[in-house]
Amino acid sequence: MTQDQELRVLIARPMTAVVEARARAAFNVEIRQNTAPMSPAEMVASLREFDVVVPTLGDAYGAGIFAEVQAPRCRLLANFGVGYNHIDVEAARGAGVEVTNTPGAVTDATADIALTLMLMSARRAGEGERLVRSGGWQGWHPTQMLGLHLSGKKLGVVGLGRIGDAIARRAHFGFGMEITYVARSDKTTDYPAARAPDLLTMAAGVDILVIAVPGGAGTHHLINSEVLAAMQPHAHLINIARGEVVDQAALIAALQSGRIGGAGLDVYEFEPEVPEDLRALDQVTLLPHLGTATEEVRSAMGHIALDNVAACLAGEALPNPV
Repeated sequence: MTQDQELRVLIARPMTAVVEARARAAFNVEIRQNTAPMSPAEMVASLREFDVVVPTLGDAYGAGIFAEVQAPRCRLLANFGVGYNHIDVEAARGAGVEVTNTPGAVTDATADIALTLMLMSARRAGEGERLVRSGGWQGWHPTQMLGLHLSGKKLGVVGLGRIGDAIARRAHFGFGMEITYVARSDKTTDYPAARAPDLLTMAAGVDILVIAVPGGAGTHHLINSEVLAAMQPHAHLINIARGEVVDQAALIAALQSGRIGGAGLDVYEFEPEVPEDLRALDQVTLLPHLGTATEEVRSAMGHIALDNVAACLAGEALPNPV
């Protein structure tokens, strides 16, 4: 596609060099340099002034934003990311705006971060690193910082979609873990996996509980005080999905009381805010939403988003509608 000065594209965050180069060569594009989410005023303006917008996590295109714009110029929100719970899809469609996402590219990188957090939390790696950096380590001894051995343990996966399946495969083939899962339907896997009757039953029987469901109203606070109370005292909770899937206050209370053994988090309920009560806990590993943070993956996501942009501007079928 040659650059068209009439059709305008807004990309809401800086992108990798290869994605930015493609976007500038192919479209009349404006790339917002601010790394923070767009303000309500910016989102309203984007719907009025651009033909396609490439938003991402934190750009809260809710019903109120669409209500502010009568007959928006924007025809597509080409979301950068698989999760799109920050966009009110029904309100968007009601305003004549389609929504796409970037599935597939994120699966392996996100699963890798889940395994990173599983190992770090179970083996107290974050706590140990802080000890060494503090200068307070006094040397090895037989009972120093004993953690949880992952090999052969039971893993419960909340949601066995693409990412949940990739996590389970790594855990089974890499660590010989026994896999159980909860999902809307039975899944066919190339490793032994049993579907649990319900979340509480699964939570009570596993050593590691990993969350791999989409965000949104249907999963808001899915992991609550009842689920945390059902977990075994040595068990660890891992969240690489969306922060609001976990009742963060309930998680903090469970950790402070020793109700569960630990947690590994890549996402937070009120991201990027991470409460001091959570940061103060030694038995929690905290990462800054690194799930897809590799150059290869972020570039692949960007190219998928641009494929959707190109299709929209050409009047073709969208590759990745949600």
